[in-house]
Amino acid sequence: MNAKQVDKIATGILYTIAGFVILVLLALLGYILVQGVPHLSWHFLTAPAEAFSAGGGIGIQLFNSFYLLILTMVISFPIALGAGIYLNEYANHKSKVIEIIRTMIEILSSLPSVVVGLFGFLLFVVQFKLGFSLLSGAIALTFFNLPLLTRSVEESLRTIPNLQREAGSALGLSRWETVGHVILPAALPSIMTGVVLSAGRVFGEAAALIYTAGQSAPALNFADWNPFNATSPLNVMRPAETLAVHIWKINSEGIMPDAAAVSAGASAVLVIAVLLFNFCARYFSKVLYRQLTSSK
Repeated sequence: MNAKQVDKIATGILYTIAGFVILVLLALLGYILVQGVPHLSWHFLTAPAEAFSAGGGIGIQLFNSFYLLILTMVISFPIALGAGIYLNEYANHKSKVIEIIRTMIEILSSLPSVVVGLFGFLLFVVQFKLGFSLLSGAIALTFFNLPLLTRSVEESLRTIPNLQREAGSALGLSRWETVGHVILPAALPSIMTGVVLSAGRVFGEAAALIYTAGQSAPALNFADWNPFNATSPLNVMRPAETLAVHIWKINSEGIMPDAAAVSAGASAVLVIAVLLFNFCARYFSKVLYRQLTSSK
C-alpha cells in the first residue's frame, strides 16, 4: 500500500473510534434522560426529600450541590491560578524543587476520591473540629480539584507563544503586567475549559463528600440569609447532602416507595445541570475573551 492508502485507513480507524465513543456517550445520556425526565416537575425540583414516604423532591440537595460547587471554586481557583502562573512563568524548569512539585501534583491527581474523603474526615472533620459541613466538603474537594485546575492553567499558559511575552517586554511592561494584561486574556478560553471540566467533576462527586459534607440535609429557611444562623442556606458549617450523595444514598439504602423514580429524576437533573453549566461557562468565557482581547 502507498502512503495515501495507509493514511485513509488510519483516518477511517480514528473516525470509527471517535464515532463509537460518541455513540456510547449519547446512549448513556439518552438512557439517563429518558428514564429521568418524565419524573421531573417543579414540585420535584423544589420540595424537600422524604425518607419514608413517596412524593419527595430534591430541592435542598440541588441547592447544596450548587452552593458547594461555588465554595469549592472560590477556594481552589485562585490557588490553582497562582500555582499555574508560577510554574509556567516564573519557576526555573530545571530546578529539582519544581520537579518535586510537579511530581506531587501528579500524585495528588491520581488519588481516589475515597482517599481524599477519608483524609478530609480525619483532618477537617475530626482534627480541626469543623464537623460534617459544607466547609469541610469544600476544602476536601479543593485538594481533589487542585491538580486538574493547576495543570489546566499551566498548559493553557504554555500554549501562548513567547512572541507575546517578548512584545510585552518590548513595550516596557513588567513580567507581571505582561502576564496579567497579555498572557492571561489570551489563555482564557483554555483556562475556562479546565474550569468547566473541574466543576463538572466537583458537581458529580459523591465519595469524598460522604465523609466530609455528610449524608443529611437539614431543613433550610430560604427566607433567612444570615450565614450565622443554623437554618440559613448560606451557613457553611451545616451538614449538606448533595445531589450526587443523595442518588448514592437512595440506591444503597432508600426505602421510600418511589425510590427508583426519585433516583432516575435526580440523575437526569444532575446530567442536565452539568450540561447547562458547561454551555453557560463556555458562552461567558467567549464574551469575556472578546472584552479582554478586543477580538470579534
